[in-house]
Amino acid sequence: MATRWGICGAGNISHDFCVALRTLSHEDHQIAAVAARSLESAEKFAKTHGIPKAYGSYQELVKDPNIDVVYIGVLHTHHLQVGLLFLNAGKNVLCEKPFAMNLREVRQLISAACENNVFLMEAVWSRCFPVYAEVGRLLSESAVGEVKMVKAYFGLSLLDRERITQKEQGGGGLMLIGMYCLQFALMVFKGERPESIHATGVLLPSGVDESMVVVLKFSGNRMAVCACSIACDLPNDATICGSKGMIRVVHPMHCPTTLEVNGKETEFPLPEPGLPLNFSNSTGLRYEAEDVRRCLLKGLKESIKMSLTDSELLTEIMDEARRQVGVVYEQDSQ
Repeated sequence: MATRWGICGAGNISHDFCVALRTLSHEDHQIAAVAARSLESAEKFAKTHGIPKAYGSYQELVKDPNIDVVYIGVLHTHHLQVGLLFLNAGKNVLCEKPFAMNLREVRQLISAACENNVFLMEAVWSRCFPVYAEVGRLLSESAVGEVKMVKAYFGLSLLDRERITQKEQGGGGLMLIGMYCLQFALMVFKGERPESIHATGVLLPSGVDESMVVVLKFSGNRMAVCACSIACDLPNDATICGSKGMIRVVHPMHCPTTLEVNGKETEFPLPEPGLPLNFSNSTGLRYEAEDVRRCLLKGLKESIKMSLTDSELLTEIMDEARRQVGVVYEQDSQ
């Protein structure tokens, strides 16, 4: 039986997610309905993607009994409110990153999922890519010896985009792209809590971070350096340096198709999209959709690839980095 998806939000990322779903078997994945803040937007989206039902409110999607899991693709400032709406109605949820605005909100979402005995996952799609699976295999075999240092960089020139720079819309480098660097380091170090967190950064007049560097120190004198910027391009790769070699996730590190191990590259190609995409390599969203389906078929309430504990730690580190740099959102004082 196919996993029946409900799409919450008719924006760019929801478009790409639907395009990615279409690269999978119709027998396994079907898009049953889409909901937006206006019926006009939902109907236009539904027509583009061949979705049978369109709703002009999220509440209508909540009441649809023919939905197995809801993909939340709305702006992250609304993740808590919208997430609770579906979780408290007993719906399984895949929620886009960042999970929420801070640790308090993330814990509210997790509590709601537990109380209602439903599946919940933060859509850190990177964790589901074949390149990441291969990295995990190599590390388990100590292919580059003892890991001593992790470096991850993600920077794009985005200052001309208002949503990216405005505090009210949850803007800033760390929230939007820097979190990919942090999650990579945490994956390499198997979800271990760092012994120390040191962050420094540069703020925009709006109060969000233009650029930030976060240094994490782990047990055994192991370290991670994560740098992000919305003011300039960075290498956008990630490197694992071990005592016997080096693994490099080639640009783009958050949705990679190339892995380099001690100078030797291996390709992991993506399927071609059926419609134009808004973001790089977005057909790779298919991997997290497959992971969600596997979890639901097994009756799991969270993903092993990106567990709720992983999301809590990631958000906790982001909160501390923001505190040190001085990025404060309205949600932090609630």
